[in-house]
Amino acid sequence: MRQHYLALLSVFASLPAMALTFQTRLENIEWKVAGDKFECRLTQPITDFGSGEFVRQAGEQATFRLKAYNGSLGVGSATLLAAAAPWQPGRGDINLGAVQVGSGDVLFNSSQAQAGRLFNGLLEGRSPVVRHYGRDGGFSEVRLLPVKFNKAYSDYQQCTAKLLPMNFEQIKQAEVGFSGAGIELDAAAKKKLSVMLEFIKADPTVNHIQLDGHSDNSGNRLTNRDLSRRRGLAVMDFLKANGIPESQITLRFHGERYPLVPNTSSANRARNRRVNIHLERVPAPEKPAPQAVAPNDTAATS
Repeated sequence: MRQHYLALLSVFASLPAMALTFQTRLENIEWKVAGDKFECRLTQPITDFGSGEFVRQAGEQATFRLKAYNGSLGVGSATLLAAAAPWQPGRGDINLGAVQVGSGDVLFNSSQAQAGRLFNGLLEGRSPVVRHYGRDGGFSEVRLLPVKFNKAYSDYQQCTAKLLPMNFEQIKQAEVGFSGAGIELDAAAKKKLSVMLEFIKADPTVNHIQLDGHSDNSGNRLTNRDLSRRRGLAVMDFLKANGIPESQITLRFHGERYPLVPNTSSANRARNRRVNIHLERVPAPEKPAPQAVAPNDTAATS
């Protein structure tokens, strides 16, 4: 009996570990491109799982992520591959490193480098694969297929060509500098402000701009305070001339009170002659709910 039991265990041990693969049938493969000036997405829906998608934000390179309806892949470290197609004999899979799979709708976001290599793999006919190994040696994997990719990638590139040069996190704080005792905006300052204006006009949720004028300590305090005010006004006038309502701009001026660096050299003083610009997304005030009027109420007259 014991020998029979050991033999049975040996048979089970020799069986291959279970593998569970999520992928869409070849005839149902589609790539979807969507986006605007802020973000572009290239997505392949995955049957009974969710989707795999490349996402590129304005001002950044793309990342790759998995979105899921359920937690079938398993939580923990998984391997990201650019897998060779069966019709590509002699080509091995390319291991792109680990990704950390979590729970929720978005399971992980790859690095930008990993996403770039996945793009290259897809153009060569490779499949993005995310493989999670279980304790029993089996694994679950999600596989995207390169079918119809080239046309979709061309449409995606057209979308990315229209992205703004920067996103909100990159642009929400900036500064422009001034030379000597000057109050004029130079070409570099106008270029930086023009990039900010392009974003503000594209994103109506950005509806407040805080300006803070500063100076170095070269003059007396009153002169420096006035210089910081006039520098702030120069920025405000540029914004107003380019369509920003004055009601959306707040100006403060501080003179030499808040240096970025000690005023101990000409280079440091140059850094302290500046206007700091901070963009804010201020929620619009809620409109008061209309008050109910009883049917027999009448307006008072005088």
